[in-house]
Amino acid sequence: MEKIRVAMVGAGETGTPLLQQLLAADFVELVGVAELNLGVPGVALAREHGVPVTDNFIELAEQGERVDIIIDLTGSRKVREDLRRFMQFAGNTHTVIMHERIALLLMSLSAGKLVATRHEGMDY
Repeated sequence: MEKIRVAMVGAGETGTPLLQQLLAADFVELVGVAELNLGVPGVALAREHGVPVTDNFIELAEQGERVDIIIDLTGSRKVREDLRRFMQFAGNTHTVIMHERIALLLMSLSAGKLVATRHEGMDY
């Protein structure tokens, strides 16, 4: 079966519920999780499932075409800009960076209600 290869940046309160859904989907291969705070429950969950964890999100982007989608759940403008800049510099036209707002929409549809975020700045 073909799988969608996904990496996540951010495994805190916003990211953990999505992480659970991704881990449960047999059509998703979670290739990595990046989180600055390695003590959050999402990191422990990823490790329990054998998913590589790093505190450097650029390591996920460096995987190039091995990653189909990088989901950015940090709410950080700097992370978004650094990810975009790296992808352009690397010439990676394969991997799509999914903005937190899109992830929240999909999570809300799955939950049947609007899912809140703890992040304020979700400018694109």
